[in-house]
Amino acid sequence: MVASDQGGMQAVPRHVAVIMDGNGRWAERRALPRAAGHRAGARAVRATIEHALRRGIAALTLFAFSSENWQRPAEEVGLLMQLLLEALDREVAELGANGVRLHFAGDRSRLAPLLVERMDEAARRTAGGRQLDLLVAVAYGGRWDIVQAARTLAAAVAAGRIDPAGVDETTFAASLATAGRPEPDLFIRTGGERRISNFLLWDLAYTELWFSDTLWPDFDERIFDAAISDFASRQRRFGRTAAQVGRS
Repeated sequence: MVASDQGGMQAVPRHVAVIMDGNGRWAERRALPRAAGHRAGARAVRATIEHALRRGIAALTLFAFSSENWQRPAEEVGLLMQLLLEALDREVAELGANGVRLHFAGDRSRLAPLLVERMDEAARRTAGGRQLDLLVAVAYGGRWDIVQAARTLAAAVAAGRIDPAGVDETTFAASLATAGRPEPDLFIRTGGERRISNFLLWDLAYTELWFSDTLWPDFDERIFDAAISDFASRQRRFGRTAAQVGRS
């Protein structure tokens, strides 16, 4: 069977994960500074969250800043952090009012204390949201996440709190920074690249992948709906045969 609901309506993925790629190239094609692309990309983030709410998507994960992005010019890194800070100050009240619960995942050790404070405050202020679980990955890398989970479990074993034999996929997943939400059903990457770039390496094991040449600032509800429609057309087998899925 394809990914559709029992009533024959088009299925909507519970959890969508997005790599928002192409801000810099969007600006360069318009002879604008890269900063203009990042600001335009911030507007696309807002539109994407609004459309996820309209479509009834339960969880949305956005890759805002990767662990590799620290290698970018200091001026651009500073701008990205400033934009995140501005967005938190500007958007959190409305997110909370619309039932969005905001979380963050990533290595905070290199983030400015003021930004970490605002992130924690935003999470507290939106803790009651039930319409959309929004995870923003900041200074995040999939390898970092797996390593920090392994360290957490190793420390628990060394302290005698858990038996090594009891470490399985479930306990490991519970130690990830992304714990507490379903694995993504649909992964979207804009900007034309066909790779996952160290994003959610554990979580994407059975996720449906969808790539678009559209640069992130031009990502809109029409393109979002195209990705959802493609997802609904796919047969999700999870290791079973097509015949087995057809009988389920």
